[in-house]
Amino acid sequence: MALATDAKRQVLATHQIHKTDTGSPEVQIALLSGRIVQLTDHFKAHKKDHASRRGLLMMVARRRRLLTYLKNTSPERYKSVLQKLGIRH
Repeated sequence: MALATDAKRQVLATHQIHKTDTGSPEVQIALLSGRIVQLTDHFKAHKKDHASRRGLLMMVARRRRLLTYLKNTSPERYKSVLQKLGIRH
């Protein structure tokens, strides 16, 4: 249940640093955030889906590590990503 191709392209277009950028921390954080929101909605209907909940927790942990990396390497980019995505307001 990954992000739809159109949704993924839209996320890439809004968070890319350059035209072929698919691996920068900003893009990875944005894709993970979209997937996290999607899974959070899934759990409202499927409360006992513990296997997917484990995957969600792993995604949240990965996003947290990427945010920490970005914060340590480039605080300006970190703040802009938080503002764009509405995380930790």
